[in-house]
Amino acid sequence: MQHPGTHHRISLSAFSEKNRNMTPIEILQLQKNAFLRSRPGIEKRKETLKKLAQLVGDHKQELIDAVSRDFGYRVPEETLILEIFPIQDQIRHALKNLNIWMKRERVSSTWFLKPSKAFYEYQALGVAGIMGTWNYQIMLSLSPLVDAIAAGNHAMIKPSEVAPQSAEVIKKMINTAFDVEYIHCITGGAEVAQNFSALPFDHLFFTGSTNIGKKVMAAAAPNLTPVTLELGGKSPGMIHHSYDLDLAVKRIFAGKLFNAGQTCVATDYVIVSEKRNDDLIEAAKKYTSELYPDISNFTTIVNNKHFERLSSWLKDAEDKGAKIIELATGKNDRERLLTPKLVLNVSDDMKLMQEEIFGPIMPVVNLESLEDMMEYVNERPKPLALYYFDSSSKRRDLMLKKTLSGGVTFNDTLYHLAQHNLPFGGVGNSGMGHYHGFDGFKTFSKKRAVMVQRKIAASDYLLPPYSGYKKKLLNFMSKFSKS
Repeated sequence: MQHPGTHHRISLSAFSEKNRNMTPIEILQLQKNAFLRSRPGIEKRKETLKKLAQLVGDHKQELIDAVSRDFGYRVPEETLILEIFPIQDQIRHALKNLNIWMKRERVSSTWFLKPSKAFYEYQALGVAGIMGTWNYQIMLSLSPLVDAIAAGNHAMIKPSEVAPQSAEVIKKMINTAFDVEYIHCITGGAEVAQNFSALPFDHLFFTGSTNIGKKVMAAAAPNLTPVTLELGGKSPGMIHHSYDLDLAVKRIFAGKLFNAGQTCVATDYVIVSEKRNDDLIEAAKKYTSELYPDISNFTTIVNNKHFERLSSWLKDAEDKGAKIIELATGKNDRERLLTPKLVLNVSDDMKLMQEEIFGPIMPVVNLESLEDMMEYVNERPKPLALYYFDSSSKRRDLMLKKTLSGGVTFNDTLYHLAQHNLPFGGVGNSGMGHYHGFDGFKTFSKKRAVMVQRKIAASDYLLPPYSGYKKKLLNFMSKFSKS
């Protein structure tokens, strides 16, 4: 196989549309050639989005079942609510707004370049590479694809090998519905993923851990491939002492326990006054039992590696003085079922407080003042999401002013992610770039600047030789620009 950065052309006649035995670099070049021949216009984009929505609907049960097999067990309604519905609604939103997003926008011309006119328009980049991740395989593989299609690109997708059942359903779904030269899905292990990230895409979109994100960025660098990284981090949930604790705990745990905490924007730890610990424990037990009266219906941890990681982190915390409180009641007889737990008396030397947890474990940090909360968050890597519970708009604004995170939800968790008209993305260790809605359309586009000069132009008088009236003109312009 040629080096990913090597450019070569492939004759389309050399391949049948049904030939799926090409190497990834061959598929990429095939897509690049096809894009150059005929770039998807608005009708093609809309047709493709509608087809994708229909595919998701037609394969809904197959996708739900595959995800559950990947996890060992996942509540079917979670896949429906957190993956199937959001994709379909995202497509609906894109179809509704695509004409507006693609519209050419005129801007005022710089005064000394008049009477020229200026405008910009969004143009497709070419071929997008999309690397999904296992915790929400359907949504995190197909959501960036929706944005890439809306922007007019061709695309190659690599779902996560950690969830192979759902990856294969997505592959079958995509590759039987679309020509290989337009949209194609590749599956395989870590080596396939590593090679995929080194291909010379026109844009590479990756969702996953911070550590893998660094490797993806390094692999893309030799090709100068622009990269969007959707990573994770330790997203705090802060509760002001004046806020209704029951309501805060209900909303924090509702978001935390989706998918057994295996969610990038789940609350990673809670900050609350020590005086409220007893009430916090009582409320956490209450709402866990209300949400999951039969704990056997709780989603399991995706594989043994992650189950053992979480178990070892709990032991590490307990050995270092933490108090672990079981929140669930009922029989637990399923493999890799980790029941929800609250962890008190935590310290920075515990693994639970050093890395993103990605499981149904909630550490509690005791701080008294708003200033201490903000300082604690600011001393750590910037999180993907920040959750603050407070009825005071003044204090909420102060939180916005003095902290930085990928996104924020006040008095709830997760749901800024579902706002189509808000960008979603991290900052610093939690990622770079945005997607969703118009921001996703922009991510996979080039905002192209265009100027149209008139037959008689002021700029013609700025050419050498610089003597006489031209010197006076330049002096005037210099003085005018200062005023």
